[in-house]
Amino acid sequence: MPSRWGLTIPLTNVPLTDHARIVSAAADAGFTDFWSAETNGTDAFVPLALAAGWAPSAHLGTAIVPVFTRGPALIAMSAATLADVAPGRFTLGIGASSPAIVNAWNGIDFADPFGRARDVLRFVRRALAGEMVDGEFDSFTIRRFKLEKVPEVRPRVSLAALRRGMLRLAAAEADGVILNWLAATDLPQVTAELKEAPADFDVAARIFVCPTEDAATARAIGKRLIAAYLTVPVYEKFHRWLGRGPALDETWRLWAAGDRKGALAAVPDSVADELILHGSPASVRAQLQSYVDGGVKTPVAALIPPPGTDLAAAVAALAPTAKEDATWS
Repeated sequence: MPSRWGLTIPLTNVPLTDHARIVSAAADAGFTDFWSAETNGTDAFVPLALAAGWAPSAHLGTAIVPVFTRGPALIAMSAATLADVAPGRFTLGIGASSPAIVNAWNGIDFADPFGRARDVLRFVRRALAGEMVDGEFDSFTIRRFKLEKVPEVRPRVSLAALRRGMLRLAAAEADGVILNWLAATDLPQVTAELKEAPADFDVAARIFVCPTEDAATARAIGKRLIAAYLTVPVYEKFHRWLGRGPALDETWRLWAAGDRKGALAAVPDSVADELILHGSPASVRAQLQSYVDGGVKTPVAALIPPPGTDLAAAVAALAPTAKEDATWS
């Protein structure tokens, strides 16, 4: 198994207070990383602050904090706090997010996402290094901001990226990149844009796992996610770039026409199988390994469980130390 093996927290429908035993057991079973997200559930930082105590040697990361919904200084302060709680064990992952999260849910104009991500990246790297930041960026102006307490160990800053522009920006200016919604077979095209990155550059990927051997159930769950996410313009462009236009054209056409049920039904089984890992635990671990073989340094499983799944058992079955004949329950 690779040296890094990650899990997205919090787990679906598990109260945050019940994660202590799951995270601790996962770390004991070989999970090295716990990464959070920030959409419409928990925020990105509180689960990691708790996990820092539950798994005192684990690496922690945000995947991602949207660059629009928090001010640049607040992002730097939150990152500095986590870096103080888990020195040398925290990565701040930032990204543009989406119009739904930024505009529809937070009432913020989703304007020039590339520019905003670039500017926040540049700002937080300087702020976390202890600089006084004062001046104009293309998308905002900062007046004399300096962290009151600079982290003893500067956290790494990774940038979420899909296509060429953001991938190349990450390679040139960030400490790592965070990938999302791609198959292992897509990695050669994506990593080709990272060839200028330094040797210690991290490549993390959020990988959806449906913990079941029932392919029909996994595909049904996966297709609902695909219809909801890949119809977002940035993801549509991403998958057209990856070559999935012919497979998803009908889904995109029906979604744009307002036919949600038709769009869902049009998602091919093959696309669900490419983007949602399922099967036996041993098979899923092997599929995760294929991402590592393709250049991912930090695979981060995001569980999308069928109803009734024993999530603690599923996490144990996915762990590096799991037995070959482990089951999801």
